[in-house]
Amino acid sequence: MAYGYITELNENVTREHVRYNNRYGIAIAADIYKHKDLDETKKYPALIVGAPYGGVKEQGPCVYANELAQRGFVALTFDQVHMGESGGEPRNISSPELFAESFSAAVDYLGVKVPYVDREKIGVIGICGSGGFALSAASVDVRIKAVATTSMYDISDIRGMMNLTKEQIDGMKRQLADQRWKDFEDGQQQYVPSFPEIPYPSVDALPETDPITNEWNRFYAVPRGHHSNARGGFTTTSSLAMMQFKCLDYIDEISPRPILFVAGDHAHSRSFSEKAYEKAAEPKELYIVPDAEHIDLYDQVDKIPFDKLEGFFKENLK
Repeated sequence: MAYGYITELNENVTREHVRYNNRYGIAIAADIYKHKDLDETKKYPALIVGAPYGGVKEQGPCVYANELAQRGFVALTFDQVHMGESGGEPRNISSPELFAESFSAAVDYLGVKVPYVDREKIGVIGICGSGGFALSAASVDVRIKAVATTSMYDISDIRGMMNLTKEQIDGMKRQLADQRWKDFEDGQQQYVPSFPEIPYPSVDALPETDPITNEWNRFYAVPRGHHSNARGGFTTTSSLAMMQFKCLDYIDEISPRPILFVAGDHAHSRSFSEKAYEKAAEPKELYIVPDAEHIDLYDQVDKIPFDKLEGFFKENLK
């Protein structure tokens, strides 16, 4: 399996590595998937698949792209800026504006550089944290014709996600302010990885922590989803950007373009999809996958509702 891709490439699918710049001039590393028998003299709908927050294109996105290419879509996966094989220094910095921009940069590339893509038929899929960034991008980029999220997180909702009191918020701001002093003095930004450099051999070998961290570890810290470019987390002061800007402030402006929210019935993140669904304007749909937790929608092809996703995009990219 080449360079840490967590699923085998289907024999009927081809994958090509490409690079292009976003509007800030930062290089983005991406993969394009298409059916091997695709007639490149014609034009096809395309889907851009964003990775979970802290993840890379070789993880969940490759599972989606591999499947969707078999169903007639051109699919593009990418590493976020400052991550993976993409450019950007320092490494492991996150920003809601930059991460939303990555979706629009992919639209730029597909619509201009890939002749067999119909630029009027481009949709996006955001897995986990990239769901919020995909929605943010679509709220201003009308070239994105349809949006789906799976196991969505709104990473920019730090206050709500952590259920912080005013005192706790003030304390966090003070800690982050102190960290900025230290980062500048040290000449580098603090980054503490969440996952090991070498994966645990199995789930049984994982240390016991809190329920949500246990779930992350069952994907990222074992061979199932481990990748050396996705050690988890971002620089400590990246939280400042997430406290300053909200991804979903203009979600209602995506209308009349459609949104599909997909969540597992017992996913710890389900409430993010439900809240976003309430904020969004029609047309919108909330689809609940039975017997599924958050990470199931990263890579479990028997749980990810590909028939639903295919139908949604074929109906709305025509």
